[in-house]
Amino acid sequence: TYCSFVWVLVVNVGIVTKASIMSEQVKRMRERVVLREDRVDFARSTDFPGNYPGFDDAFTLERFEQGLTIDIKSLNDEDLEFDFVGVDAAIANTVRRILISEVSTVALERCYVFDNTSVLPDEIFAHRLGLVPLAIDPRKVEELSDDGASTDLNTIVFELNVTCQMKPGALASETDPRKKYENFEVFSKDLVWQPQGCQAERFADDPPRPVHDDILLCKLVPGQSVHMQLHAFKNKGKVHAKWSPVATASYRLLPDIRLLERVTGDTARDLQACFSPGVIELEDTADGDVEAKVVNPRADTMSREVFRHDHLRDLVAVERIRDHFIFSVESTGALPPDVLVIEALEELKYKAYSLLNSLTSAEAEQEQQVATAVPTETA
Repeated sequence: TYCSFVWVLVVNVGIVTKASIMSEQVKRMRERVVLREDRVDFARSTDFPGNYPGFDDAFTLERFEQGLTIDIKSLNDEDLEFDFVGVDAAIANTVRRILISEVSTVALERCYVFDNTSVLPDEIFAHRLGLVPLAIDPRKVEELSDDGASTDLNTIVFELNVTCQMKPGALASETDPRKKYENFEVFSKDLVWQPQGCQAERFADDPPRPVHDDILLCKLVPGQSVHMQLHAFKNKGKVHAKWSPVATASYRLLPDIRLLERVTGDTARDLQACFSPGVIELEDTADGDVEAKVVNPRADTMSREVFRHDHLRDLVAVERIRDHFIFSVESTGALPPDVLVIEALEELKYKAYSLLNSLTSAEAEQEQQVATAVPTETA
């Protein structure tokens, strides 16, 4: 009887231990992307309803709101870095794509050339001008109508009129063209806004201008001149890259680096050298040696260098947290990066509502067709 009891106890403990191991493995599959020497494990999202017994993965708005976190790490006039936590990669990538191609800006589109005796052909010059980022709030400008008619509500006009000539009193032996010539270089600051209609009042607090004054457009020599009128319109990056409001919009998963055992001495130094600076620090121990500690996994670039060394690869787990995205946004200057993210989320919300309305309309139309269908007679 005692032996039977012990046997049953051993079997039950084994079952519990196995179940615990399976539970940890399932949790790892659901929450982590694991980096190996030659592959990446659990890269695909699997937390959808019915995939794991005992897990309720059905979407609910309440659960989504509880898990969603946006934490701003750094922000200035051009750059934003924030943590986007509790969403799937599909949602993060949707926000990224909307930032690049769906948020409106204003860019130069029409170029009326009155005079261009520079070395740049008209079409090349016009292309360069179109890529100059403009500090114009697109929310104050309407999109161009289908007929293409320009009004003071949808068109911002700039003039470029520069002529190069000799500087009075310049020495004939002078070799520096900046000292010898006036208007030797044409910069973006030479784009002069020409208010139309009521634009002077509408843009009184923030007049339209290039984001940067020192963008070189072309170079001239005495006798050469450039005179153009330029029309800027509102549009989106999916039409042309010049309307994209961001220079970059990217994300990466938050690294999760864990030491699987205590690492000291020269091995700790080797381990530190395998990761980006600041990820692993060496702490002094009581016996006068050093011990490796993970202090800032966020700084790692996931090079997987550690897996190239036989004596290090089994000492550390290199993973990424599946639903924790480090988002980086660099604005071209038309709008602050935090405003761009808000505009992208508003566009995503609009798309979601449009889809819901389309589905509702399609369902109502189908029900109406069923209700008005004439029943067929059976023999």
